[in-house]
Amino acid sequence: MILALAAIVLGLVLLVWSADKFVESSVSVANYFGISQLVIGMVIVGFGTSAPELFVSAISSMQGSSGIALGNVIGSSIANIGLILGTSAIFAPIAFKSSILKKELPFLLAISVLSFLLLRDLTFSRIDALIFLLIFALFMGWTFFETKKHQRDVLAKQVKEEYPSNKKKINLKKEILILLFGLVVLILSSRILVWGAVTIAEFFGVSDLIIGLTIVAIGTSLPELASSIVAVRKKQDDLAVGNIIGSNIFNLLMVTGIAGMISPLTTEQGLFSRDLPVMFAFTLSLFVFGYGFKKRPGRINRLEGTILLLGFIAYTIYLVMGSTSV
Repeated sequence: MILALAAIVLGLVLLVWSADKFVESSVSVANYFGISQLVIGMVIVGFGTSAPELFVSAISSMQGSSGIALGNVIGSSIANIGLILGTSAIFAPIAFKSSILKKELPFLLAISVLSFLLLRDLTFSRIDALIFLLIFALFMGWTFFETKKHQRDVLAKQVKEEYPSNKKKINLKKEILILLFGLVVLILSSRILVWGAVTIAEFFGVSDLIIGLTIVAIGTSLPELASSIVAVRKKQDDLAVGNIIGSNIFNLLMVTGIAGMISPLTTEQGLFSRDLPVMFAFTLSLFVFGYGFKKRPGRINRLEGTILLLGFIAYTIYLVMGSTSV
């Protein structure tokens, strides 16, 4: 029991640290090869902050822990909006100005609906996974098109401020070695975390889905929490929101898709009747806030941020209390 708790703590610490190194080195290498700053911000950083979810879900799928694989994705999507954007908005109200993000919001909402449809039979087959991966490939193509079309977008300006092009020569071999080292630590820490999570679930007699939705999901969302709070404090609101929207799209499409291709995933009724509706509710809230209404500009004020955060806390307490009463 103590060893399993230590494995979870160690796994999470190494996971967050290695994801940070992975992102830093990826950005440096991308800058070296002259990749667009907007592409770096929307794609490379988005992938890097979703790397913990990717490796944890992939390894969980390999080991037959479908609950952790799916719970991690759904729980992280909920945490990204409720915990991270909610907390960030309490620090300072978040404004939505980027036209790119306003196009991504309905896309994210549509993916949430599609998740409902594909998981209604409580299974996520390889066919379902292939559908998600194909949609993800189309999304990537659209993203590259949009980055060329909207180089003067608000998000593009904020990305250039946060990830300026490094004209100085970097030690390419060193950066690639750091990148590979970060990748190896990501894999190892994911295995440690998954082992600890499964052991804890078995010890307390709760489903691995609950562990995936809570401990694992919150832990793998920590990179997004840190980067979003920093972005908001720097008045880079669209970068903070873009980080969350991009992460949720990556999680739902790529992370679930890869996990499902490794091994078909099965889950319990609670995911369909409880967790997916909660994820959809948070995503819908983000959509409404992002577009605004009655000529109100898209934004999340402190009150709305508090509501999101309290909603996330209430949901988490409900999960924990429900699992311990079984």
